[in-house]
Amino acid sequence: MTESGSKVAITGIALSDCGRVDEATPYALHAQAARRALADAGLTPDVVDGFASAGLGTLAPVEVAEYLGLKPRWVDSTSVGGSTWEVMAAHAADAIRAGHARAVLLVYGSTARADIKAKRRTSNLSFGARGPLQFEVPYGHSLIAKYAMAARRHMHEYGTTLEQLAQVAVQARQNASHNPEAMFRDPITVDEVLAGPMIADPFTKLHCCIRSDGGAAVLLVAEDLVADCAKPPVWVLGSGEHVSHTTMSEWDDFTVSPAAVSGRLAFERAGVRPDEIDIAEIYDAFTYMTLVTLEDLGFCAKGEGGAFVEKGRLLHDGELPTNTDGGGLSAQHPGMRGLFLLVEAARQLRGEAGGHQVRRPDGSLPRLAVASGTGGWFCSAGTVVLGRD
Repeated sequence: MTESGSKVAITGIALSDCGRVDEATPYALHAQAARRALADAGLTPDVVDGFASAGLGTLAPVEVAEYLGLKPRWVDSTSVGGSTWEVMAAHAADAIRAGHARAVLLVYGSTARADIKAKRRTSNLSFGARGPLQFEVPYGHSLIAKYAMAARRHMHEYGTTLEQLAQVAVQARQNASHNPEAMFRDPITVDEVLAGPMIADPFTKLHCCIRSDGGAAVLLVAEDLVADCAKPPVWVLGSGEHVSHTTMSEWDDFTVSPAAVSGRLAFERAGVRPDEIDIAEIYDAFTYMTLVTLEDLGFCAKGEGGAFVEKGRLLHDGELPTNTDGGGLSAQHPGMRGLFLLVEAARQLRGEAGGHQVRRPDGSLPRLAVASGTGGWFCSAGTVVLGRD
């Protein structure tokens, strides 16, 4: 039994094949990522007694656990969109500290791109028309339109410009250019972002995340298992979660995301300040998400996100390297991308990011990272602060 209050570490991280994966099922991508994460940790499946998954199967995560040959005694199927995996990581860490599990595996996989290509599904215009959403459907609010309205409000309130939003996409692509695993690596310019086809005003195509296939897995373990692992630990220092709204009319302020709460809680619980963070991995389904989350996590004041993202601050050698793998705008985005944020943050802290590895000004590896996921149309947020020895 794990001692209550003990430390929790990420010791296994992996991606499945990502990008264009036409011949795999989502289950296969789950399994591939899981096997790779366990191999990365140097552990075998029999160690895993906790499991978390969402987005696949009628009885998630039961079906996926069965497919992987696991029979966990602790499970989580929390599904709150893109922030799912940061919230699940927080729940898993709490469970490990409480002694309910010793090794919890988080896994995700999706063939979102391949399914559309093969006409097994269509693109999502909305999440449905039942419950509270029924009151918005008659007005034609598509999923992307809700993000676009929020971006327009920020522009109205604070003078944020299209060029500043475009800088988020440009710098994400620059980071992706150093990452051989990124789906899109060719540089883009602000003018190219602005000149693209309009998707939902003010978002042109390059303001929006790509659609890819892919999976990811993260293994969290109790402190007493760290010595048995093959890789150095990345410690879970603190976490926070928050839900804001689902109906746009219930959102108090379009310029404030739920990360304003989840981030504050995560930093307080970790005992660190935003200005101590070396790298930030932020959910970026759209450029505005990155900008407003940077504000709400405390990296700049409310309304100053536009100025903050200028002058290369988000580049892997910038003042606050952000979405260092290229993010959902350029690297990969198979759906609920939050688990990829944790993988990239841990990879950077371990010094295993290769050509897109971040270094501090003195040449040392980063010591503190934050991963912040956003779900729905800013409906939920989960934030996790990670650190290395």
